[in-house]
Order: sequence, then structure tokens, then C-alpha cells
Amino acid sequence: MRIATWQWGGRRHAGLMSADGREVTPVALDPAEQPDGGLAIVRRVATDRPVKPSGARLPFSAITLEAPIPRPARNIFCVGKNYHAHAREFGLSGFDSSTTSAADAVPEVPYIFTKVPESVIAPGAPIRIPSGVSEAIDYEVELAVVIGRGGTRIPRSSALDHVFGYTIVNDVTARDWQQRHKQWFLGKSFDTFCPMGPVVVSRDECDGQVNVRTFVNGEKRQDAHTRDLIFDVPALIECISQGITLQPGDVIATGTPVGVGIGFKPPKYLKRGDLVRLEIDGIGVLENPVQ
Repeated sequence: MRIATWQWGGRRHAGLMSADGREVTPVALDPAEQPDGGLAIVRRVATDRPVKPSGARLPFSAITLEAPIPRPARNIFCVGKNYHAHAREFGLSGFDSSTTSAADAVPEVPYIFTKVPESVIAPGAPIRIPSGVSEAIDYEVELAVVIGRGGTRIPRSSALDHVFGYTIVNDVTARDWQQRHKQWFLGKSFDTFCPMGPVVVSRDECDGQVNVRTFVNGEKRQDAHTRDLIFDVPALIECISQGITLQPGDVIATGTPVGVGIGFKPPKYLKRGDLVRLEIDGIGVLENPVQ
């Protein structure tokens, strides 16, 4: 199942995208569910309600794709420094307030922060550099987990039973704000700083063991595999759910690998006119211009 959300005929629709990405089929939703887009489908599956096609299939060329979950119901859970090489890369950058030396660059427990739901944008929508606010804007490709069945105190052994599927997130970051404010929420939550998509792929079609890549203007910047995560998906679900009840549709961005802009000398920050392309095997391509 590949869940998509799109605009067509002046209104929002949600449904299923074909495996080749050429067609979409709308799903029957109640009027109150339609604004939630793909989130409504995730909730239906989580509560064993029907997911039925409604209407004719449409060619992809006829629709305007949105983020599969256009506005998450809650803040997006994010994980900092969750690949070994990136943890060392960021720890040595001078921008990491969580590190005091190279010895503690790799965390012993997950670093969890959040991004506001309003930061989510669609594939193809522009990432906006806020003029006069920050010019140190960075990219971060991340595999994102979408929770299906909610729960609390979920043990690692059954954590994957609570996963609906996966999507791609670009955890765009204002590095100077991240450093100046000694926390990550503000610099991660600017408007347009969470491109998401193109679809949510259910766990039976994608197991989360995937390659992740970033290209900026065609130049490969990041290329890694999720086997290199410090804390894997079950560990993250177990950790977060110890004191927070996870709900259907919650999104957990699992962290980014080595190769972010801040890791280069000099840094390779995003600039106006750039094109950022993220790829994750089994999910697809998330591409956004920078304005």
C-alpha cells in the first residue's frame, strides 16, 4: 500500500498510488476525514475500518501531489545524531551543543526533539530561506516511521507491530539558530523546513532496511544504509513510548547520515536556486527547490 495525498478538482483527496507511480486511486473518506489526507487512511487501517476505492483512477500528471500526511496531528518526533559517522561529523562541527569532546560525540541514549506540524511541505514545494533571519540552512535526508497502531511502553520485541509504514523527510535546519539557542526545536521548525513524501509505503512493502541518499544540484552529498543507525526503529519506538502514548499517524524521523552541509569545510549550505533531491529505496524521490 502506497498512500498519497493530492489536490484535484479544487479539493484534497487521499488514496493509493500505483507501484509505478503513474496513477492514483482515491479512497472513500467521510467529509470530516478529507482534510487529513493520508492520515485518515492510516487511522482507518489502525482501527480496522474499510479502505475502499472511490472513483476512477487518475494519471499522476493530472494531480498536484501534497505531502502524504499534509499536517501531522502532533509535532514530528525527530532523532539527532543517529548515524555513527554523522554523530562524529556534527560533534566536530562546532555547532553541537550536546557534545563536549570527541569522546561523547556518539550518544548513549537517543536525542529526541520535535518539529512543528506546520513545517511540513509537499514534494516540489519550495524550501524558503528566511531572508535576514538565517543563511546557514542545511539539508538532512531521513527515513521517517509512520505509526499505525498506537500504544505506550511498547517493548522492542513488538515495536514493529506498531509501524504502519515509512516515508521520506528532509529535516531542514538553520544551523546558526541550532547553535545560538542551545536547543534544536527553533532551528528545525521554520516554515517549509519539513518536506515530506512522496508517499507513505506500508511495512509489508518496505521493511525500513534501505539506502538513503541526498543530491544537491546533482552532486551526491549523502549515501548510507539504515543498518548504520545507532538506535534502530524498534529502539526508538520503545524509548519514546515509555512516557508518551504513541498515536496512529505519529511520525518519527530517524536521523540523518554523514554528508550534511555543515560537515564540509567550508560548509555547503543551501542557497537560493538549489534543487535538493532525496532518494530512499522502496519509497521514492522527494525533490524540492530552494527559494
